Amino acid sequence: MASAVQSQPHDLASKDDIERRGSVARTEKGRWERLWPVIACGAGLFSDGYLNNVRFHEAPNQTNATSPPPKAPPLAIAILSGIIGPVNTMLKTIYKDEYTNSSAQANVSSITFAGTVVGMLFFGYTSDHFSRKWSLFTSTIIIILFATLGTASYGAGGNPNGLLVALVVYRFFLGIGIGGEYPAGSVGCAESTGELREGTRNKWFILFTNVQIDLAFFISAIVATVVVLITGENHLRAAWRICLGIGILPPLSLLYLRFKLQEPEAFKRESLAKAQTPWLLIIKFYWFRLSIVSIIWFIYDFSAYSFGIYATSILANLLGPTAPLWKSLAWNILINFFYMPGCLAGAFVADMPSMGPKKTLCIGVALQGIIGFIMAGCYPYLNKPENVAGFVVVYGIFLALGEFGPGDNIGLVASKTCATGIRGQYYGIAAAVGKIGAFAGSYALDSLQKAAGDDEVAAGRNPFFVASTLAFVAAGLVLLLPHIAQDTIDQEDVNFRAYLTANGYDTSKMGLDSASSTTTETEVNVPAETEKSGL
Repeated sequence: MASAVQSQPHDLASKDDIERRGSVARTEKGRWERLWPVIACGAGLFSDGYLNNVRFHEAPNQTNATSPPPKAPPLAIAILSGIIGPVNTMLKTIYKDEYTNSSAQANVSSITFAGTVVGMLFFGYTSDHFSRKWSLFTSTIIIILFATLGTASYGAGGNPNGLLVALVVYRFFLGIGIGGEYPAGSVGCAESTGELREGTRNKWFILFTNVQIDLAFFISAIVATVVVLITGENHLRAAWRICLGIGILPPLSLLYLRFKLQEPEAFKRESLAKAQTPWLLIIKFYWFRLSIVSIIWFIYDFSAYSFGIYATSILANLLGPTAPLWKSLAWNILINFFYMPGCLAGAFVADMPSMGPKKTLCIGVALQGIIGFIMAGCYPYLNKPENVAGFVVVYGIFLALGEFGPGDNIGLVASKTCATGIRGQYYGIAAAVGKIGAFAGSYALDSLQKAAGDDEVAAGRNPFFVASTLAFVAAGLVLLLPHIAQDTIDQEDVNFRAYLTANGYDTSKMGLDSASSTTTETEVNVPAETEKSGL
């Protein structure tokens, strides 16, 4: 029964019913009233891009006296996405041996990811079983609180080890707050787009989710460069705190909007918060689809982190061994800028009738795999100082394609391929698996390079043969997903209700007390001009 429903996701949905579901809110709300919840729910992912993510690869420490020196100093050979990358570099410069010889070097960057996975799973549950609004508001408070504490980290008596331990602890809890942005914020954003005009819903979702993350990458690179130039490299103790402190402002600016939020109309109507959750039926109905979405997200993050070594080579060839810190940070502005054309283009293509999220994701990840194979094959030639300009261009295309396809659309797919009642947990699990893929990619990269031994060419390109192959696997998996139309959220809700009813579950208790119990059964007259106006 489950497989039959999954393979034909539109058979059970009544077209008239779906149209009525989306029409009520558009009739009663004005243009801004329909758009600002999308912004309030989704834009918090800017904090993830600014405070959390770091994609980098550094050359291993040269411990063998006979080994050749690294091509560039540690300060100049990392791709830094998110402010913690530059902060990590500053802390290493300030505290030198205390930092390098401690676990903090890895933990400051990675511990937030662990917290994010916890937050995704925890807030995935609370956003389904309690409230989208208050789960999101709570995660925002957590982000503000621990971003502030992280900025003010201090060791007793000025002890560097105490400072670093405090920073690691604060960033773990910061990650929990950021994790809540995915199942509560992104899911609420997707549900709120259902109140916007057809043909624009995917665009607005992407603009206030993945585009926010990529914009934060770009802004954080600018902030780090400007702050270091203003303070000077002799005052990095002030610079790293300023960089982290600026990250408090984005979630703080959303706090009032999130307090004023109402639960999305779809959640009011379809929530399981006041009903017994039919776990076994949910698993039977969605296990296959969730597995596919999670694996695609895993592969995307796995590949994205593995390919970071190319930026390493670019910076090493450009900067040389004596470059100051600000130049390394400034080049990261250009590298992070490459994300922007891809994510903006993908936002509009995903709404084209002839494309949609599924095709856009498939084409983007397949093209990225092709470019990855080309870069791996040409690595011996690209990875030379005289060819660095061509390297930058090809690498920029690669980054743009990653955001055009999976970067923009994997979250959209995760938020629209399941029913509202379990969307937070569904999305949270898929996103958590993606973050685990990022960890796996980083460790796999190191293992592949070590396995190459002294063969520098093999160490440089083998990871990309692996990651590009996985990109084609992901493209094939996309074909197993259902078509995603403008009204897919409503279609999924109708199909899921019909499935539950067919299996003996009482759906009369679904929805919140404030939900209109008649919107799926009562005819609603919508003026023709309403559908033509607004967003």
